[in-house]
Amino acid sequence: MRVSSRSLRLIPLALSMTLVAQRLTAQEVLPGEMRAGIDTVVGEVLAKTGAPSASIAVVRDGAIAYVHAYGTARLDGKLAATPEMRYSIGSISKQFTAAAILLLAEEGRLSLDDKLVRWLPDLTRAHEVTLRQLLSMTAGYQDFWPQDYVMPMMLEPVSPQGILDRWAKKPLDFEPGARWQYSNTNYVIAGLIVEKVSGVPLPDFLNLRIFAPLHMTTVANTDLAPLGPQDPERTLRFALGPLRPAPKEGAGWMFAAGELAMTARDLASWDVSLIAQTVLQPASYRQMETEVQLASGVGSHYALGVSVGTTDGRRVVSHGGEVSGFTAQNTVYPDDGAAIAVLTNLDATDASSQIATKIAKLLFGTGEGERDRATERARKVFEGLQHGRIDRTLFTANANAYFTAQSLADFASSLAPLGAPKEFTQQSKSLRGGMTFRRYSAVFPKKTLRVTTFTMPDGALEQYMVEAAE
Repeated sequence: MRVSSRSLRLIPLALSMTLVAQRLTAQEVLPGEMRAGIDTVVGEVLAKTGAPSASIAVVRDGAIAYVHAYGTARLDGKLAATPEMRYSIGSISKQFTAAAILLLAEEGRLSLDDKLVRWLPDLTRAHEVTLRQLLSMTAGYQDFWPQDYVMPMMLEPVSPQGILDRWAKKPLDFEPGARWQYSNTNYVIAGLIVEKVSGVPLPDFLNLRIFAPLHMTTVANTDLAPLGPQDPERTLRFALGPLRPAPKEGAGWMFAAGELAMTARDLASWDVSLIAQTVLQPASYRQMETEVQLASGVGSHYALGVSVGTTDGRRVVSHGGEVSGFTAQNTVYPDDGAAIAVLTNLDATDASSQIATKIAKLLFGTGEGERDRATERARKVFEGLQHGRIDRTLFTANANAYFTAQSLADFASSLAPLGAPKEFTQQSKSLRGGMTFRRYSAVFPKKTLRVTTFTMPDGALEQYMVEAAE
């Protein structure tokens, strides 16, 4: 969509200059060893999952640091994947719809706590369900597409209103706010509300308010037409069979729930804006990235169009995406100035999330090598305890005080009969009290034990405890 000069004047000049400066100063470089590591893990995941191609973009220190594509884009193998190719991002589109609602809320044209009856009075219990519940997947409207394949009816065109007539006028699956349940239907409703409030089609609103200011020039609306021959071919597999062409959903089905396609670089540009908070006001980002609680007070691990949580002590804002023939993963570490966007052209696969997880380990220096060294040391300590002995140079004074003659005798008498563990693996890692906390699982034929350690910054073990897990 071409944006008029009059429309562009609506964008604050300072914001435009800031975004341009960010783009010009972004240094697309990572250390050679890290780039090689990324290339290796992506190749391994593609080989293991059968995904024909992947396009990735890595953000580091708040700027795009590495963009690369791998594999072949089409089934005939004659077109190599390139970073300039667009992939469907599926449900990652939802965070753009949520951002559109927040932009309208900033202007006072709606509120997240508005009831749906204000715009769509014919929907089930529209006088009770709020916009916030729609965006946080706590509304109760039934999902129109939970399947990982395209049903016959979805090959035919549909209108957003047609989706709502069939799925949003049924009884709710649960009381509004009582449960969390993923539902594409929620975002079809949200997209229609954006159009009713703004007076323009959703893609036009997104282009004017988000894509143009961020210079995201490759965005396509695949709800109108499929990607072209210059872009990756959508593929699927039946079980472990060969790759086959995947069907394209009929027009209208994706809409605000999954209609967007773009390059990994452009998705990373959005991630940079999330980190720098350049599109929305700070209060809006806080709402977008804050976990919504259920009526019971239990957290949902979901905010507004994004999943939220922590991994290895780092705050994570993320979402996956899948439409017929494509899967994607977008993971942002806002407090670390980092993000990883991964796009693949195979549906019903976790290749994109596998790649994103492995890249994160390389990016944060928590790769398999570091994990293996910590696990090997923990295993050796365990083996020593089975014989009633420890290397006291590995431990702090506090831990050495814990390992009295009595405790070592109890460790030995209770652990030695178990023999060598079949498995000894790290299950989690986090930060606490200035130390690194790790939880391990030691698996034996008839028993599983939990091992927990605290490690000081200098590497000394402050804690090593063993307990029954099951």
